[in-house]
This record gives sequence, structure tokens and C-alpha cells, in this order.
Amino acid sequence: MKPASLKEIVQHCDRLLRTGDFKDWEGAVNGLQVSNSGRVTRIAAAVDASLATVKLAVDAGADLLVVHHGLFWAPTVPWTGKRRELLQLLIEKNLALYSSHLPLDAHAKLGNNAQLCAALGLKRLRPFFECKGRPIGWQAKTDITRDELARRLARVLGGAPTVLAGGPTRCRRIGVVTGGAGAELKQAAAEGVDTFITGEGPHWTFAVAEELGLNVFYGGHYATETFGVKALAAHVSERFRVPRVFLDHPTGL
Repeated sequence: MKPASLKEIVQHCDRLLRTGDFKDWEGAVNGLQVSNSGRVTRIAAAVDASLATVKLAVDAGADLLVVHHGLFWAPTVPWTGKRRELLQLLIEKNLALYSSHLPLDAHAKLGNNAQLCAALGLKRLRPFFECKGRPIGWQAKTDITRDELARRLARVLGGAPTVLAGGPTRCRRIGVVTGGAGAELKQAAAEGVDTFITGEGPHWTFAVAEELGLNVFYGGHYATETFGVKALAAHVSERFRVPRVFLDHPTGL
């Protein structure tokens, strides 16, 4: 199989995800974080960039690792100990690393939120939940019992969600923002949803959900954010005709 060009893959992903249009959390770097010799023969996808997932990517024979949570969120110096080992492994094994955080959350087809909505059978989606100047989630009108939605989420995520049953027993307007949006229940409720699906949230949100009359489903930060990297890797694999693999390294959080 003919190798693909790393440069062409990166340019395509940046255009597709509109990487340059997004503001993100301070310190986050979207796009290519580590380059290789310029060729890609196998793509690996993982939620997090860590020494463990880099080792899994090397074992899988990948030369491009696509992640949602990249290496850089704050100053990462000095590069000693395990950090040095990670960097050395990337370079010695010719493994490039591409990261997409908010751009991948927000994408209308490949994004974490759109993919989770599709898996849940939610349709006619509308933009939802502004973050860093633009909406990153989706909301949908529907009619499903809270218990059935919990069962559906459990099937999709591979484990039962934590349910804060502060709202109605029938869910008619559902908002979805994967990851760690649980501290923003007031923002979700202000946009008119009666049910909010996200990854995780603080203890105090239990009382807030009751006060707001809001159902909240915490499906796990990791579990809700496997969708985007899987979809992006599948897209790149098909377009550039290189094989792909998903590296499952769950945090349990």
C-alpha cells in the first residue's frame, strides 16, 4: 500500500475541522503537534496523548497518532523522566501526533457531540452551548423517558451513566456536550433544554440540577469522547487509503 503524505493529511484535517477558526483553552494546541519523516502508512486514534497511548501506537505499527487531548495544555517543561521518554519514543519511532480539541468537539459530522447524538438517534440537531465564542454542542427536540434515555446511553457508552434526576421524567429537549461540561449546568438550562448529557461534573451539581429542574447525565469524560477520534481516523483512512486502529485506553473517569 502506497504511503500517504503527512503534510496532505494535516492540511486536509485542518481545513475539514476549521482548526484556525477556533479559540481553545489557554495552552491547548490544535493541529500537528509532533511531525515525522513525512509519510503515513498506518493511523492510530486515541482519546489522550500519553506515554501509554504512544506505546500502544508504536506496538500497532502506526506512524500517525490522532488524539482529542494533546500533549500541550500548560507549559510542559522540563522534559525529564517520563516526559522525556514520551518525546524520545515519538521521535525514535517516527510517530507523528495530531490533536484536535474544540474543533473536533464542534464538527457537524465527525465531532464528538454530533457522533454521540447520532448514536443516540437524536435528529434535526441545532447548535448548542457556546464555548470560546462559538457553539460546540448540539440539541434536539424529542420525546423519550428519562429511564429509556439512560438505557440508551448505557448501550452506546458501554456503561451506565450517572443520572441527576432533577428534571421531568420525559425528556423533550436534550442538549449534548461531551467531556467536562458538568460545571456549566446553568448555561445549559438557560438555552432551554430539560436534559443535559455530558461527561463529568462536580459533586455540587446535584443540588444545582434539582434547583434548575434539569436532568443531567454524566456518561464519563473518556467514554463520551471516543467518538470524534474514531470518526476522524475513519475519514482520513478512507480518503488517503491507509489502515487505521483505535487504541482503547480508558481512564474510568
